[in-house]
Amino acid sequence: MFLKDNESWNATYDVVVIGFGGAGATAARFAADKGAKVLLVDSAPEGHEGGNTRYCGQIVEAGYDYEKLKKYYQKMTAPLDLDEQVLETFVKGMVNLPDYFEKYLGGKAFSVKNNPGNKNVAMLAYMSAEYPEFEGADTNDDLLVHDQIFDAALWKKLRQNVLDRSDKIDVLYSTPAKHLIQDTDKTIIGVQIENKGKLFNVHAKNGVVLALGGFENNEQMVQDYLGETNLLPYGTLYNNGDGIKMAIEVGADLWHMNNYEPGGTVNLAAPKGQRAHNIMAWKALFAGSLITVGDDGTRYVAEDDPTRHGHRYNHGIWRIPLAQVHPHMIFDQNKYDELFSAENDEFQKEALSKVVKSETIADLAQEIKVDPAVLENTLNTYNFFVDRGVDYQCGRKPESMTKISLTGPFYSLAQQHTMLNTQGGPRRNKNAEVLDTDQKVLPHLYAAGELGHIGANQYNGGGDMADCLIFGKIAGENAAKIKDDQVVSGASVSENNADTAFPESDVKEESYSTAENQYIGKSSSGMGNEIIVRVTVDSDKRPSNIEVLKESESPDYGEKAIKKMKTEMLAKKTANVDAVSGASASSRAFKEAVESALKQA
Repeated sequence: MFLKDNESWNATYDVVVIGFGGAGATAARFAADKGAKVLLVDSAPEGHEGGNTRYCGQIVEAGYDYEKLKKYYQKMTAPLDLDEQVLETFVKGMVNLPDYFEKYLGGKAFSVKNNPGNKNVAMLAYMSAEYPEFEGADTNDDLLVHDQIFDAALWKKLRQNVLDRSDKIDVLYSTPAKHLIQDTDKTIIGVQIENKGKLFNVHAKNGVVLALGGFENNEQMVQDYLGETNLLPYGTLYNNGDGIKMAIEVGADLWHMNNYEPGGTVNLAAPKGQRAHNIMAWKALFAGSLITVGDDGTRYVAEDDPTRHGHRYNHGIWRIPLAQVHPHMIFDQNKYDELFSAENDEFQKEALSKVVKSETIADLAQEIKVDPAVLENTLNTYNFFVDRGVDYQCGRKPESMTKISLTGPFYSLAQQHTMLNTQGGPRRNKNAEVLDTDQKVLPHLYAAGELGHIGANQYNGGGDMADCLIFGKIAGENAAKIKDDQVVSGASVSENNADTAFPESDVKEESYSTAENQYIGKSSSGMGNEIIVRVTVDSDKRPSNIEVLKESESPDYGEKAIKKMKTEMLAKKTANVDAVSGASASSRAFKEAVESALKQA
């Protein structure tokens, strides 16, 4: 958009960063370190910022030998093309990541590759070289800030790096960017944002960084760019494709728009507006007398799931198969008994409550809406493969296969294909500058992270996070540089009044009152931001009341765990209660917060 003659700026910053995830946090931090005054905005409310960085495994792809790693990445991209200079910049950045961790993330990186016996990261160990047959794979690695996964540890460090620079970085939550503001020569000179229902025009003197992530939660874009209709997101619910819209509006070229990562498995179905849950560790779902059938009642995947981030082997290359709209898991009484006899966590118990029982194959077919004859043939064929010891259809390992009883009853569980993230977005060069459709730089506009991730085709775990760190730094530092072509389009900063006063930064000191025998406790060990509680103690210094003053755990399991533990703590008059299974991080954080309050009593 262009400013009209009667419009003016509501605020001026050196740099505006749109999106407070891994890439945005990195860009804001490095722009501030170059002396820039930065505005960082995010559409999510406080505690739910972080994009997919908050929810991912926290691994960062790296390497140790530049020439080998370049060959590995060229093979992963093949047969597609990738800008040579962009590729070289990315690979050099990955080789430098061990030093990056020590210099910018507070300590020596934990190497997944060099710690093969560590049980805490075993689930993701294969990702240290997800394509081991490719030349150069032996130098590839995944790095962590410590020997734990799926605990938001890297995200918390990136977020804290922003909060530690609150003198240079203003943060606004629940503030979506609506439009980029251009001058007549295409230079990006600002951003229009929306805060509490009001629009504000923010002048960016030196640069704007797009770091909004992808379009996982935009159903129309998923249809238009991916050709799919029913994908369940693993990560944030706030990636709505706004970065794509803004990039198109200012004439940016797009690349990798059909690229996305499914996440590796056909998951359990969930209602619209909910996230998928990680079922990789639920081994019972990948073996025994069970199969997955697609929309027509036939098998189409190996249920033991030999995928690479959802890419499946296809005649020499690993591709993402077309997703089924309403797949179902089918199993017999033996498998049902096995599932229900296990010590299931809270998530597993809820999932199993959705199992539907059918007495006959015909009843089962009617339940999942497929042709009974087709379904019966599917079951017979699967059992035939079990007898032969070879799955000729899907390639499932024979040791994972058990015959399904055909005498009934049968059980079905609705499934859904998943999506970790999309990777399409504005095309960028080695300097993280966004290019227009003529492959010319759009002045003062930069991009990093999953919004236009450089990778194409096959994917190695941790690659998106590597992009966030590498191109986030490049984008932030280049956006902070004072430009010789600064343009203000004749507008001036408006006088603040009651209607147009620019919002203050949401990062500020918080204080909580206490009365007699009340104490404040805090913990940052959860998946959200801080959990803050106010605990009232009795004469024996035991908890008589627990007030949750602040928390941002996931509503599906984290918040439920907090409520359950609070009730149990008050009933038992102690913080020493068991964690809620399926919500270990939230449980641990809440317990730490209460214990920290009690220690003060």
